[in-house]
Amino acid sequence: MKIDIIKIGNSKGIRLPKAVLEQLGLTEEAELEIRGSEAIIRAPRPQPRAGWEEAFKSAFEKQGPPDGEMLLGDFSNEFDEVEWTWPDEKRDEGPDKEPDKGQLP
Repeated sequence: MKIDIIKIGNSKGIRLPKAVLEQLGLTEEAELEIRGSEAIIRAPRPQPRAGWEEAFKSAFEKQGPPDGEMLLGDFSNEFDEVEWTWPDEKRDEGPDKEPDKGQLP
């Protein structure tokens, strides 16, 4: 699509047809990205964690402060309780290796 560049005050701009704005979901603002000689216009991306602060404030007002308990309960299972063991640190040293003293050779 070819469009004209128009004068807007002391600046210049472009006018996008209403159908294009609707197709892109643009209402009040847009993101503009320049890549080389191209200009990319798109709908603003949602901000990460947008609205979280208000949600936490609302939950705090309704439910009070957290009590330190896990919100979703305990996730441990039999493997965690019975089968899991931490690796033996000395196993990596081997019979003919000196323990690592944190020093460079």
